[in-house]
Amino acid sequence: MSVVTRFAPAPTGRLHVGNIRTALHNWLLARKHGGRFVLRIDDTDRERSRDEFIEAIRADLVWLGLAPDDEVRQSERFDLYEHAFAGLAESGRVYRCYETAQELELKRKIRLGRGLPPIYDRAALAMSEADHDAMAAKGIAPHWRFRLDHAAPIEWVDGIRGPQHFEPAQMSDPVVRRADGSWLYMLPSAIDDVELGVTDVIRGEDHVSNTAAQIQMFAALDAPAPRFAHEALIVAGEGVMSKRLGSYGVEEMRRDGIEPEAVVALLARLGTADPVDPRLTLEELIASFDLVRFGRAPARFDPAELHRVNAGIVHRLPYARVAHLLPEGMPEPAWDAIRPNLSHIAEAADWWRVITGPVETAQFSEDDRAYLAQSAAALAALDWRGDAWHALTAALKHSTGRKGKALFQPLRRALTGKDHGPDMGELLPLIGRDEAVRRLGLPNPAPPEERAGG
Repeated sequence: MSVVTRFAPAPTGRLHVGNIRTALHNWLLARKHGGRFVLRIDDTDRERSRDEFIEAIRADLVWLGLAPDDEVRQSERFDLYEHAFAGLAESGRVYRCYETAQELELKRKIRLGRGLPPIYDRAALAMSEADHDAMAAKGIAPHWRFRLDHAAPIEWVDGIRGPQHFEPAQMSDPVVRRADGSWLYMLPSAIDDVELGVTDVIRGEDHVSNTAAQIQMFAALDAPAPRFAHEALIVAGEGVMSKRLGSYGVEEMRRDGIEPEAVVALLARLGTADPVDPRLTLEELIASFDLVRFGRAPARFDPAELHRVNAGIVHRLPYARVAHLLPEGMPEPAWDAIRPNLSHIAEAADWWRVITGPVETAQFSEDDRAYLAQSAAALAALDWRGDAWHALTAALKHSTGRKGKALFQPLRRALTGKDHGPDMGELLPLIGRDEAVRRLGLPNPAPPEERAGG
């Protein structure tokens, strides 16, 4: 049987790190088995669903490299739900109820006070047709619950949590339809999974009790249940505000200079003991994805770790992947030279300015100024067809006796205006002979203390 997974966001906001991980893991599972990944837009809540969020969800998935193989919208599938609902009503698996939220809360408190589980007492099942007619005469419309079968426990082997066991008598019959006719989450979701042929569902552990009820819904629909795996929820890492996780999504990641490859590299392994390795290819991440490697402990997410992974990703990105993001005119050799010193692609502009100039004129001692003047003359006389930087430093080491930091640091500072940075052997040809000689030969000012002493 071909693997079919789905990602089912509600378009009431932007994707955040939690549901990005859900989408990614369902995508990885489908790709590993040569299956299909379906995007299902859960837009049954017409008041809160927004078209701009649907467009944003699509764009975010494309940016992450998780383009779906198919897309459906629940708002376009109401006829399908009505047909299935009619069958469930005929068989007695859904029933009408009328309690208000206040009445249900009072019942809950009474049951708790008696030491009973705070579940719905099924009082509506005792109503006669005359009772229902009386409610209709008063203009009171019912909401509908799915009637759980109490005859046997609900059991399944979860892909992450292992064997699961629920006693349906200890569960409330879930409300599946509101009095205004609108749908709640669980029944349309189960109907969609059947119709779309979904074989595997990966979602958060907060859905475990929903799964227990839905397993009976699949049976009532005369369909096999998908394989379920419930992941531990993501929690904030040390020093991170928990509330930020609910808003930290693609929009914020892109603003922070995070690349999609870094998001995939980190979230593919989040919740496992496997190391996060930015050197792994997407194909390697797909091949290594395995639900048995996910633990039940909370998965800790820290944006600082994402930035560290991002740096590792940037160091490996080829020029063709980043060319459109680089300063105009920046060639491939320049990218290859500076990328080991970047954490984010946007930082390339700073180093391109170092290469193209002008650079800030640094302060040097009298000895260093003389050394740099000698360096300028030596550099002008070099044959640049070879390794100009190492030829220059070898000649200066021989003629001046300098070595180590005294040999290299003044040259780097004069040529780049910085004490650290990319390999000078790669930077120097990019700066060019004339500009490099000019930078070394500038009349660099003495430090303030020397000027005062003069």
